[in-house]
Amino acid sequence: MPIRLLICTAFCAGFVLLAVPGYATGVADPFSTAELLPPPPSQALGKDGQFQPCPALPATALTLSDVVNATLCGNPQTREVWASARARAAGVGLAEAAWLPTLDGSIAASHSNNRGGVLTAPVTSNQRNYGLSLSWLIYDFGGREASLKNARQLLEAANASQDATVQALFLAAVQAYYQLQATQAASDAALEAEKAAQESFHAAEARYKAGAATPADKLQAQTAWSQATLNRIRADGDFKNAQGILANTMGLSAATPLQLAAQAAVPALGQFEAGVAQLIDEAVQHRPDLRAAQAQAQAAQAAVDVARASGRPSVSLGISGSETRGGRLPDARSSALGVTVGIPLFSGFSTTYKVRAAEAQAQASEAQSEQLKLKVALDVWNGYQSLTTATQTVRSSADLLASAEQSQRMALGRYKAGMGNILDVLNAQSALASAQQQRVQSLYSWNVARTALAQAMGTLDRRLIDSLDERAKP
Repeated sequence: MPIRLLICTAFCAGFVLLAVPGYATGVADPFSTAELLPPPPSQALGKDGQFQPCPALPATALTLSDVVNATLCGNPQTREVWASARARAAGVGLAEAAWLPTLDGSIAASHSNNRGGVLTAPVTSNQRNYGLSLSWLIYDFGGREASLKNARQLLEAANASQDATVQALFLAAVQAYYQLQATQAASDAALEAEKAAQESFHAAEARYKAGAATPADKLQAQTAWSQATLNRIRADGDFKNAQGILANTMGLSAATPLQLAAQAAVPALGQFEAGVAQLIDEAVQHRPDLRAAQAQAQAAQAAVDVARASGRPSVSLGISGSETRGGRLPDARSSALGVTVGIPLFSGFSTTYKVRAAEAQAQASEAQSEQLKLKVALDVWNGYQSLTTATQTVRSSADLLASAEQSQRMALGRYKAGMGNILDVLNAQSALASAQQQRVQSLYSWNVARTALAQAMGTLDRRLIDSLDERAKP
């Protein structure tokens, strides 16, 4: 093979590769691995189901959709898992590259100056060497196929792990959103309880001044008013803490002021009377963390094939050529073309133990997948029962609140009319404050329970959030 042709081929190949956009900077993607990745965290899911650039936070009250999109766009965890998936996609490209030949070129130049002795004239020589070598693995008994399968399954696991992280952040955003709404409602309820206690104190003070009540009535009413004030202060503190938690979940500073939209209404219990077994079957198909575990198990099985292939023969094609010019010797040219068959004969039993380690890892990954499958069923079962309980609690808390409000009004009216005592009023006020808190907690628990069940099933998506936002509208 003419050496000049080899050298020309090397330089041409180099110029062609340098001409590929992004090749010189290492950002070229000849195997289109970027298409295997989900959208980057700098995009949000729109109502049409398509990903769009993340919008800025609206100046008006935030809906649940605004909070979720801001969380998925701004929380650093989404960028972290997307970067991990990107690294796995690069691993797929690395495995694909094993099917292509490798081409190496070399250019060397040297200058020597030998002055010799007194009677010997100085000898100066310039030498140049050009070389080109090509190596191509033709067959390796399934090693490359197993490596590519392993890389693809690891990428699938990374993508599924990203989905799981997104759903976990999705749920965290929903919980923080409704927690802020709940603490705001609790703060409002505590303020109302403080006003009611103040009204009772003024009623007891008026009766005391009129000589119709004892000093104990006034002191008891004043104590109840002070306790209601303390409760309101604590509720305000919980509300501010919830604001900081929600801002932090969204990737914002905890000091960022946030204003939320109105709370959603509560649907009928009949909407959730579905079969648990059917929900578990759907969860097994949709849970991203289970898909990730299953992909990890398949990747571990492919790693077993890779370990076995490392002890098998391989067939490679090699082409090389070189040319040396200058110096005291005549110009020299050489070229070679050959096929190399590598046969591993003995490696100190390393292949044996590589296979054993890979098989053990594959068994462990399979067991982890089965264990997670059981956990998925338990998550759905617990989520279903929690949602059913929360929905029934919402209905009961509404009845409890209505009766407590009526009882408080009657007790205070009787006391003002001189027909009751202060203990009846204070007990009614305490029962009303407790009913208000239970009502707030039941609404929060229901909102979180529904979202948690969707997350347990792996179906937490924009459609659920849209339905909650629609019910939040007056």
